[in-house]
Amino acid sequence: MRRSICSCEPTYALAGDVCTWKFTYTTATPLPKGTRIRFDLQSKGRPIDWQIPQTNLKEKANLIWAEIPGGKVIGAKALETPFGSFEFVLPSEIKASDSLTIFMGTPDKDVAKKGNACQKVAQRRRPFIFAIDPKGKGDYKDSEIFALDVRGNILKNLKVVAPSLVSRNKRFDVVVRFEDVYGNLTSNAPEGTLIDLSYEHLRENLNWKLFVPETGFIALPNLYFNEAGLYRIQLRNLKTQEIFYSPPIKCLTDSVLSLYWGLLHGESDRTDSGENIEAYLRHMRDEKSLQFIATSCFDSEEETSNDVWKKIVQQIAEFNEDDRFVALLGFQWLGEPKTEGLRQFIYTKDSKPILRRKDTKNNSLKKIYKTHNPKDVIAFPSFTMGKPTLYDFDDFNFEYERVAEIYNAWGSSECLAKEGNYCPIKGSRKGISESAEGSLQRALNAGCRFGFVAGGYDDRGPYTDLFDSDQVQYTPGLTAILAKEHNRSALIDALVNRSCYATTGEKIILGLQIAGFSMGSEIDAKVRPGLEFNRHITGYAIGTQPLTEAVLIRNGKDWRKLEISENGVEFAIDDSDALSQISLEPSKPEQPMFAYYYLRVRQADGHCAWSSPIWVFQNASTPTKRVRKK
Repeated sequence: MRRSICSCEPTYALAGDVCTWKFTYTTATPLPKGTRIRFDLQSKGRPIDWQIPQTNLKEKANLIWAEIPGGKVIGAKALETPFGSFEFVLPSEIKASDSLTIFMGTPDKDVAKKGNACQKVAQRRRPFIFAIDPKGKGDYKDSEIFALDVRGNILKNLKVVAPSLVSRNKRFDVVVRFEDVYGNLTSNAPEGTLIDLSYEHLRENLNWKLFVPETGFIALPNLYFNEAGLYRIQLRNLKTQEIFYSPPIKCLTDSVLSLYWGLLHGESDRTDSGENIEAYLRHMRDEKSLQFIATSCFDSEEETSNDVWKKIVQQIAEFNEDDRFVALLGFQWLGEPKTEGLRQFIYTKDSKPILRRKDTKNNSLKKIYKTHNPKDVIAFPSFTMGKPTLYDFDDFNFEYERVAEIYNAWGSSECLAKEGNYCPIKGSRKGISESAEGSLQRALNAGCRFGFVAGGYDDRGPYTDLFDSDQVQYTPGLTAILAKEHNRSALIDALVNRSCYATTGEKIILGLQIAGFSMGSEIDAKVRPGLEFNRHITGYAIGTQPLTEAVLIRNGKDWRKLEISENGVEFAIDDSDALSQISLEPSKPEQPMFAYYYLRVRQADGHCAWSSPIWVFQNASTPTKRVRKK
């Protein structure tokens, strides 16, 4: 049986290219006069998506039109749904073996200025839907697919994926990514392009020459540093003489912990996790080079149906792989403003149910905490200073809420703007404004104890309307976890112990210790009496750009501004103020008096990082005393 033929010209596209695209359909059966044809771009109208053309034939720029045998031009009608769909009506019959061609671009010669722009995301067999209704009643049953490969554009950027913390003489691997201006892997480089890779203090000051591989990336195994210090791998494009540097790598004499980067709450601006969870996980693992991820769909059935949740559960189990990529099962739960707020739940194991607030047994946090074990789930408050997601921490549960989100792409909940918030929550009357009751510093001052994590971009639930509003949007954040091993169990243990910190998206390296105890620790002055009189504080901060400010926070106040050098900050400070004089009184009488410290830094490009706090207690019975909320 003869079949219709679909062909594209050009036969492939480069991400972001502007062109006049031709989609030719050669029909196997006659199409009568009045036949309706729908052409769907499968675009969402985002800046990264395929550009939506206009339909006015008098305007020659970014136009969509069709031509039938004889050269007759047919105008298109834009359909309201689905977005990016267009309809054509045949003015005359098209016979079998004849062709209809749909154009997107311009009939003029000035294609570069007036053409239609390809999407900015590389994609194999990118589909365009071509549907036919021979009866002309809008009842589309038969459809064909035009498939076009979108490849990476010209080589623009060199990116090094390397560990942030390594131990002296311990081997590690790095990956070099060859990317276009949009971050796609590419091998599209001038012939003979060579990349010079170099860095110091490795054997005889290693210097390698790399070709641009067809895969767009290359793995370099078994590297190591034989001296402790700060390193940056340098890549020089010998064709253009452009120089690129890796994020900083700190080599320690001996380190039990490694540093892992990932996201515990956030969506992708490229791939919707609800529509295609597999593509989302691949994007985060392979293109974003994250080492762990947690899903963060909302609990409502409208947002996450049972079928979608089943797919998420399945893919999380399949993608979780020790020493490569830790995948965690999670979801967001929005409760009553102020008393409950927004929570990101993360399960420690696979195949768990989504807890829907509409279900009676899950309609309050107290019920959820009562029916679940803290060993099975972590629940951290998110966007606590946003008014629709406000949480005042009065019912803070220490057992489940081991960390709190200090930052996501819509702002920081550290403190108010007037109190020095680097990334304040700002919006118009239709947007979201900040609320002092949800301040993390306010909660810490009241005796709540939690580490800091960061969230990313989100356009779901209470964030739905923010993207198209005048709400101030920042960069997606990153969470850093300091753990002994790269597996789910070790990362969960690290989160429970608050061995983590937050950044606004750059891989800024932080370290903080008091009397040898690292970030997230609780230290009892009864066990270490010397802390009553002096607390020896050490730490470091290394930015991906020069640091402009580094502050040690004590009890919610800027206590000490740290001296910044070319390589960042490294400090050793003694706090000799009597602990009894500086300690805060907790809101719960059963808790001991305390002081807390954390490190906050900012670099030249505006990116920031916050270490998790360290607490020093007076008269606590043990360093890790837990008080269960009643």
